[in-house]
Amino acid sequence: MAAKYLQEPVKVVTGSHDRTLKIWDLRSIACIETKFAGSSCNDLVTTDSLGSTIISGHYDKKIRFWDIRTEKLADDILMPARITSLDLSKDFNYLICSIRDDTIQLFDLRKNQVITTFSHENFKLSCDLARASFNSGGTKIACGSADGLIYIWNISGHLEATLKGHTSGYGFFHSTAVNAVSWSTNFNAIASVGKGKKCIIYTES
Repeated sequence: MAAKYLQEPVKVVTGSHDRTLKIWDLRSIACIETKFAGSSCNDLVTTDSLGSTIISGHYDKKIRFWDIRTEKLADDILMPARITSLDLSKDFNYLICSIRDDTIQLFDLRKNQVITTFSHENFKLSCDLARASFNSGGTKIACGSADGLIYIWNISGHLEATLKGHTSGYGFFHSTAVNAVSWSTNFNAIASVGKGKKCIIYTES
């Protein structure tokens, strides 16, 4: 369901529907460790700033924190609904978590608490794997919705914009649910994919 590089680019951690997290050595092409989470893992992120930590989001509504230096679970947080995605700010201080009550929660990992909730009356997550994303500066987040729009909030929780695309020419817009978005790391652009089998790139006009 998800995969991320772990510390150096010769190791990868994966989260699976079989309720495990596995660490893989790419040199030997082998699994070198299995962590038993007890629930399907929908997404995960990794960071060294918290002591080489894996953070995983699960179907049972829990965010789990794993220290890769030990085999045991370090901590977990219960959310109001099952988790669809996680993303970290580039400074590793903030975590966003999209959940199936149609909200996105912003955690301050230094305080271990939710500091902002992002929502809108028309915003609905499209599926159990809907993906939200920080921009490169960590000042905005974006997430696709079941109504075909991309919603963009600033970090304080204010909805700044919704993106639809345009209908002229080739019809560059999502006519059905948007499942995942990702910000460019080099310039202000967003890539989006949806149930309509389109990948659309939005840039500043």
